[in-house]
Amino acid sequence: MWFQILFVVGLAIVHLVAGTIRFLQAWPRSAWLSFAGGISVSYVFVHVFLELEEAQETIGGHGAVAFLEHHAYLIALVGLTLFYGLEHWVSQNKTQIDSPDSKARRRSGKRMFWLHIGTFALYNALVGYLLVYRESSLHELALYSLAMAFHFLVNDYGLVARHRDVYLRKGRWVLALAVIIGWCAGQWIEVEEAATSMLFAFLAGGVVLNVLKEELPEERQSRLWPFVLGAVLYSSLLLVI
Repeated sequence: MWFQILFVVGLAIVHLVAGTIRFLQAWPRSAWLSFAGGISVSYVFVHVFLELEEAQETIGGHGAVAFLEHHAYLIALVGLTLFYGLEHWVSQNKTQIDSPDSKARRRSGKRMFWLHIGTFALYNALVGYLLVYRESSLHELALYSLAMAFHFLVNDYGLVARHRDVYLRKGRWVLALAVIIGWCAGQWIEVEEAATSMLFAFLAGGVVLNVLKEELPEERQSRLWPFVLGAVLYSSLLLVI
């Protein structure tokens, strides 16, 4: 319990400080962000996707989801698709933000901001909730928390780039609080193992999309080798432990 509290507070603090770390805002893109992205993705592919093999058996045969042949991976795909849809909506509405009409620009910007923050608040609450279910061992809890902390750095950079002032005033506090609320919900609301596996699969899809959307676009000028280094080092750590 005490280690969970330590880690959930640490994850909340990441949101509060990430947008103010100057060297992460370097141009071209900071190598540390690419390194963090590599760590996040390696955790999903090396650790979470292996757990999804077990989740297949856990989810299978449970009521309404029993008919799905590859449920865990389909749920991961749903998570990836949802966040892809969010980013697509944001890019489509960017033309309204660039509109010469100041009122339309403000309305569109506010709507985009709260949709972004609301979605990521639910996402963060899920991260906090699943922290409760990582305590099979202390090292698993630490590996999960470290991977999510680096993932939050990547997400925060993207949110600061899009919504800078309003994110620093409001957004980061909402996201920090969401992690804690999610963890508290995990203490009080217990669900069956099948539901937990589905949530973890959904998170896996979200992590992959949110990291790659920050790394792949050409204008980001991402760093390949720091990304590879982060992925290799963290994968090695996961395999050794």
